[in-house]
Amino acid sequence: MVAQGEAHPYVPQDLKLPDFVPIFLSQSHIVGVYGLSSFLVVLFMWILSGFVPKLSKTDRVLMCWWIFTGLTHMVLEGYFVFTPDFYKKTTPVYLAEVWKEYSKGDSRYVGRDSGVVSVEGITAVIEGPACLLAVYAIAAKKSYRHVLQIAICLGQLYGTAVYFITALLEGDNFAASPFYYYAYYVFANHFWVWIPTLIVIHCWKKICAAVKVHEQKTKTR
Repeated sequence: MVAQGEAHPYVPQDLKLPDFVPIFLSQSHIVGVYGLSSFLVVLFMWILSGFVPKLSKTDRVLMCWWIFTGLTHMVLEGYFVFTPDFYKKTTPVYLAEVWKEYSKGDSRYVGRDSGVVSVEGITAVIEGPACLLAVYAIAAKKSYRHVLQIAICLGQLYGTAVYFITALLEGDNFAASPFYYYAYYVFANHFWVWIPTLIVIHCWKKICAAVKVHEQKTKTR
């Protein structure tokens, strides 16, 4: 039987977490399940996208990214937003375990920081479904697919910027150790900096090329 209200492993140590229940699962278990499930989702989308006619490898990779990040936003981050008492769970609920473990890298999550909850809420409710729409738009070659992807990426970049900047303004002291700081806070989030940036550049070039072709056709009329 797990004793409730035990001292927690987070920083600051005086963070109030009434009825806190320690983590049940090991770090390797938590990270391993997330890594394997993410790999299977990406593999499924890569195989499925192969049946879509005349789809470039770039678009197939984009579909893999959007299904991965969309489900991450909706399932993982959505659970955090709508389960404020996840650290009180007395049974090993996997999603609760993820956030208890991740909070070692950023205790604002277990502490329910209003800024973090707001950013994650918008990400889960708006950006998550939009990512799945991007998967469909790319597969169906919808005319709005590039604009949609830019819009989502700008939202992700803005959210990530707010996430990091607010931490800096508040002292940037929310990690239990340098390992958790760099493994969770830095490494786990850096993908949402450079990948959206590359996608914005890609889509921007596609839109500019399409506009240029349209203008040339207009001039020849």
